[in-house]
Amino acid sequence: MASTSGQSGVNTAITDMPGKSDLVRLGVGILGIGSSGPLIALSTMPIPTLIFWRNLGGAIATAPFAMKHSLDRRGAKWSIAAGVLLALHFIGFFLAMRMTSVAAGTALVALQPIFASIFIKVTGGHIPSKAWLGMAISFLGVLLISGIDFSLDRRSFLGDLAAIISAALAALYVMCGSKAQETLETTSYTSICYAICALTALPIAIIGGYQIVGFTAHEWWILLGLIAGAQILGHSMFNSVLKRVSPAVVSLIVFFEVPVAAILAKIFTIGNQPSGLIIPGVALILGGCTMVVLRTRPNKGEVEAQVNE
Repeated sequence: MASTSGQSGVNTAITDMPGKSDLVRLGVGILGIGSSGPLIALSTMPIPTLIFWRNLGGAIATAPFAMKHSLDRRGAKWSIAAGVLLALHFIGFFLAMRMTSVAAGTALVALQPIFASIFIKVTGGHIPSKAWLGMAISFLGVLLISGIDFSLDRRSFLGDLAAIISAALAALYVMCGSKAQETLETTSYTSICYAICALTALPIAIIGGYQIVGFTAHEWWILLGLIAGAQILGHSMFNSVLKRVSPAVVSLIVFFEVPVAAILAKIFTIGNQPSGLIIPGVALILGGCTMVVLRTRPNKGEVEAQVNE
């Protein structure tokens, strides 16, 4: 991924447009992570244990490919940071899936690109005002799809709070992943990241006295579904495009997790059902995403100025 140019005023990391192959990867990733919420809601495995096994499985699956590439100390450090953040993100997300509805939880976690943009802005990046408008439009679509119930129920409120914290952690995780892949291959990054995530969750499971083995076949099948879908086809696909696409744009695509999760939750009759506004909601998400991507592309004058400098 291109680095930020502090003098030209054009943040190339924010302006990268996904190519056709990256759009395919992002599409597969959306389907993968969309399956995460419903599967977590179906599982009764303790949260730290589920995080441990899911990420251990992901690390094992990508390790053979990672062994073909050399490691870089700087990239490894960013990968380790991403792994810890991913574990904390998962704890918040998994709690949200069990304490509030799948629709509400995924909608609030979809605040991730807003946090990503704020972090990029704080670290010196440039986010055009019209891009912020696009994000607001997309999140309006998220609200229409989810039909979030802002009730005063204590359990639901805590689940909503966990989802919001999870969104901020996810944004930091994606940004660290982008930094790591400036010097590491994607498989090397994911192997380290997933392994560290698993190692972060394991002590929590042990200290907390949670069951680690001895589950029913049903629970292990759900776990395999999470590894294959959300971990390999979801997170790994998104990670693979971070070498070329802005973390803000990748985070924004996460908005599409909401309709996928809502539809799957309806199929398996998990929690609240998605509202009838799903079609206009998706249209708003598409419109907002398009606005963000188009409004963050450099115009011809900016590109020429950057080249001349």
